[in-house]
Amino acid sequence: MSFEDLLKELQGQKDVQEDPSHISLETLFHESFMSKHSSFNSFDAFLEKGNFQVKTREDIKDIPDEFFDRHVARETDFPNWQTMLDTATSEYSSK
Repeated sequence: MSFEDLLKELQGQKDVQEDPSHISLETLFHESFMSKHSSFNSFDAFLEKGNFQVKTREDIKDIPDEFFDRHVARETDFPNWQTMLDTATSEYSSK
């Protein structure tokens, strides 16, 4: 965070857009998003169902695409991980 951003935040004037690539997975895949697109209330529950140990986006990149895509297709209304990620990012950005 730059000094200017910190100053704005401390002054209650923060209106700087966050970079979607640096948003936490919990924020991006919030409860209402997960409930709308899957039978899960949280991203953690979704990951647990697939036996995936994920804390960061880098952890997801370490999962073979075919395994994660298959889990996404089976447990959500998205055909693959990239579509799910793109939709969540788009919805977050439009807020």
